[in-house]
Amino acid sequence: MTSSNNVIIVGGGQSGLTAALAASRAGLYPVVLEAGDRPSGTWPRYYDSLRLFSPWQFSSLPGPEFPGDPDAYPARDEVADYVMRFASTLDVEIRTDTRVVSITEAGSGFAVHTAAGEVMPAAGVVAASGSFGNSHRPTLPGVQGFTGEVLHVADYRNPAPFAGKRVVVVGAGNSAVQIGYELAQVATTTLATRQPVCFIDQIVNGRDLHHALASTGFDQLPPQWLARLVTGTLVLDAGKYREALASGLLERRNMFTGFDGENVVWADGSREHVDVVLFATGYRPSLDYLRPLGALAADGTPQHAGGISTHPGLVYVGLEFQRSFSSNTLRGVYNDAEHVMAPLAAHVQDAGRIIVTDTATLGEPAA
Repeated sequence: MTSSNNVIIVGGGQSGLTAALAASRAGLYPVVLEAGDRPSGTWPRYYDSLRLFSPWQFSSLPGPEFPGDPDAYPARDEVADYVMRFASTLDVEIRTDTRVVSITEAGSGFAVHTAAGEVMPAAGVVAASGSFGNSHRPTLPGVQGFTGEVLHVADYRNPAPFAGKRVVVVGAGNSAVQIGYELAQVATTTLATRQPVCFIDQIVNGRDLHHALASTGFDQLPPQWLARLVTGTLVLDAGKYREALASGLLERRNMFTGFDGENVVWADGSREHVDVVLFATGYRPSLDYLRPLGALAADGTPQHAGGISTHPGLVYVGLEFQRSFSSNTLRGVYNDAEHVMAPLAAHVQDAGRIIVTDTATLGEPAA
């Protein structure tokens, strides 16, 4: 390893692995540090029935061919295996079971501290620890005294433990609706949302919606434009979810306001016994290890522009809507990795040395 060009990549999922590929192509020497026991990201930890909402041909990384039917929707384990196969094609160092706990400044570079007590020098850092490792659970009044279970979708695997129970799923996104539908087959299930569920057709003119997203360029729209075009959370549906709500198999109610013992308190003031509340309320970036650098805002969100941190030598890959609609997806993450790698390579290779630093001589006439 050439230490002067050494870049530490935190995270060995799709974001970190594509960052490693982009770093290698930029002439850097990446080392990938993955907290888990294999380079597959968080895919193995998702619920059993998970299938991607995009078909294989729109769910591929640069390099290895996607397996099987290009119009099939890959299952959780298929995606995990695919990511690991991608990792095996990279000529980079990947260390598993290596959790990064903090990163500090060290001269013009960084010191990367691991849970095992190792300190690794780095000229640059890529924070690629993903968007799905830090579950977000809203705090509602009375939750501490609630006698039922409060879970997050990150804890959910399959509907078997919930059979015959009264379940409320909180959320209006794809995962909330998919899991709510699955639970409704075995349990009395309500979807609690702040707004009505906003469905979008998954099949358009006989083809998956992602054909249109790619051909129209929607995938590449920047977040600032998307915010004007899409004002709510969209749920892809080929028809069965809408039918489940219309038939009453899956109920939707306005979000409850709090807990009261064994009950939830609905918006109209009524109370109802509930066995399980399952939050499908998303995730926040797992970036606490960057706090010593001062690179995060007070709420823990990264301060960056398109993945380039306000802290020199630090970049991000895999943030949701980092640069576009597809930023943290299998099909879009490499574009962002390539985008941030040019400025990172310039920093690592000390492009700043060409700048005149003796400003006292600037503007003086030649002798």
